[in-house]
Amino acid sequence: MRPALFALAVGALLGVAPRAAAQTAPRTWLADNGNGTFSNPLFYDEFSDPDLIRVGDDFYLTGTTMHAMPGLPVLHSRDLVNWELMSYALDKLDLGPEFRLENGKEIYGKGIWAPSFRYHDGTFHIFSNVNGQTTQHFTATDPHGPWTRTPMKVSLHDLSVLFDDDGAVWVVWGYQDMHLARLDRTLTDIVPGTERVLFPKDAGMGEGAHFYKLGGKYYITSAWYAGRMRLAAARADRVEGPWEVHREISADETFGLRQGHRVRGNGNAPQIVVTPGNPTARGTMSMHQGGIVQTPAGEWWGFSMMDANSIGRLTALSPVTWKDGWPYFGLPGNLERTPRIWVKPKTATPSAPHAPYTRNDAFAGPRLANVWQWNHVPNDSAWSLSERPGWLRLHALPAADFWTARNTLTQRAVGPRSSATTLLDAAGMRSGDVAGLALLNRPYAWIGVRRTANGLVLQQYDQTVDSTVATPLRAARVWLRVDCDFLTEQAHFSVSTDGARWRPLGRPFTMAFQLKTFQGVRFALFGYNTSGAPAGVADFDLMRVDEPNPRGLMQPIPFGRAIALGAAGRDTPFAVDGQRRFTVVDRGLGRVALRTGNRFLSVTPLSDSTSTLALRVGPAGDGETYQWMETLYGDVMLMSIATHRYLRVEPDGRVSSDSRGAEPDPNDGTALRWRRASADR
Repeated sequence: MRPALFALAVGALLGVAPRAAAQTAPRTWLADNGNGTFSNPLFYDEFSDPDLIRVGDDFYLTGTTMHAMPGLPVLHSRDLVNWELMSYALDKLDLGPEFRLENGKEIYGKGIWAPSFRYHDGTFHIFSNVNGQTTQHFTATDPHGPWTRTPMKVSLHDLSVLFDDDGAVWVVWGYQDMHLARLDRTLTDIVPGTERVLFPKDAGMGEGAHFYKLGGKYYITSAWYAGRMRLAAARADRVEGPWEVHREISADETFGLRQGHRVRGNGNAPQIVVTPGNPTARGTMSMHQGGIVQTPAGEWWGFSMMDANSIGRLTALSPVTWKDGWPYFGLPGNLERTPRIWVKPKTATPSAPHAPYTRNDAFAGPRLANVWQWNHVPNDSAWSLSERPGWLRLHALPAADFWTARNTLTQRAVGPRSSATTLLDAAGMRSGDVAGLALLNRPYAWIGVRRTANGLVLQQYDQTVDSTVATPLRAARVWLRVDCDFLTEQAHFSVSTDGARWRPLGRPFTMAFQLKTFQGVRFALFGYNTSGAPAGVADFDLMRVDEPNPRGLMQPIPFGRAIALGAAGRDTPFAVDGQRRFTVVDRGLGRVALRTGNRFLSVTPLSDSTSTLALRVGPAGDGETYQWMETLYGDVMLMSIATHRYLRVEPDGRVSSDSRGAEPDPNDGTALRWRRASADR
């Protein structure tokens, strides 16, 4: 796209003049709050099965990418909060027609997943599972690549590799029952006679292992799903054992997120049935499957993922507290629970807040923005950035529907709310061609253009009800947009012929969590042909992702203001000793003290899990200081710096100070809402 046209298009989309549009910096989710603290999740888009390592002062991260190509992203950070996508370890994995969406076959929810990231003796290693294939081993001396792929001779489910200090290389793997073996020198096979069951099915070590040797002891962390999701750990003085299992080092943390819509049968059944989630379900989406890392300053941090409804799995960063030799996720006084907002890790090189990649793409070439991934292996002869400079051109390949269409280009949707907009030129489309903008998920939905024998037709399709809304289209160029709210899980499609005036098309679409793709919702550009006749081309002039809430739903902390608080889910005021009006005092690092008259709201610890709450005269200290944080819905949580527990409005109206954290139940009372009092003080 020419720069002038791009400025005009973006200006029209934003409702501003071209000069103003050019000066408008894109806004996107940042974990770094810019005040010495960070917010979870690290990325508000799907990043599942994370594995994280430190090499010197640098941190590296990878995760699952399933059927998306390129795969196995390699991200770099100096502070564990701000990440940059450096490369992908895998450009394409073409192991048969199912990897190419050919002959009626597919690898949705399969492909490459649960990687183990390691660094040893100058080489980076990624070991990763592939359904129906052996485990794949990727190596590079530079994390930017190039990466070399070597198929192993064995298939190891959710493996984790440990390079021991005596030269031995160990691997653990398994689902429910966990196995241990030694790898040979080629790292392609198990040494005969070394495999054994490390933990039986009832031991509580599940899957998603992360294997470490720390201070001469061996540790394994593992996800466990029986009853509720949580992170377990095991330890031993010798790799042969005996092993001691601790069933919970992280449990029940969802930051108050409530269970959203689900697809019956996890989306694997032919019929699509979407059901509402249980808003009071507890433990079904909690943080799990992760590991630990130590900074050069000696701090320990944990990383893990949580199921976050239709947006997919989100990666979170947790301070780690060692107690009795176990690495608990959480802070002293509130082990196993992770603060949504906390102080950034101490690192040698502080990083300015930045996002890992740029979501927008003007298709100016010579390469696609690195945020893009193809749905399955693409046909490189059927797409181009050079045939029509400034445009992405998709040659329509034969397909029955969007689900089976090849060369669909995708990127992760971003929460809590985001909109994707593209400009489609349908002039090159031929009869039977369909092209447009989609939400790749199960169910999926799209808005686009179909070329029929009678001309162009604008359509919006909803797989949930297998229904298409159609209207004639006179102009060949059309702007397409979808607006997604991942808190209500509702999406709305709209269309414009000038990029300024929009009209909705189709009914609201309900997004849902499912396991058929094992991914969250993705924005997708697509083009295919249903007629079997010679097909045409679809040209896309831009892709823009707008985020109306790039800081989440967080509101600025009302420093210096007098506020009144109340329980978020019920009409119960926050009152202590009859006082309901508190002035918010800035304590730095996003922390506050609450003052009424000459007294501060004060927490006094009584034990590791109990405390008292009262109004106290005197200067504010840790007992009078609270980390101001919010649930994913924007409700306030106040965590005592003295106890790391939260204030809570009890059902009887009493305010307590021993809550573990916000629960999915909206009536819990830990989630608070505030309003300005009648006058400041």
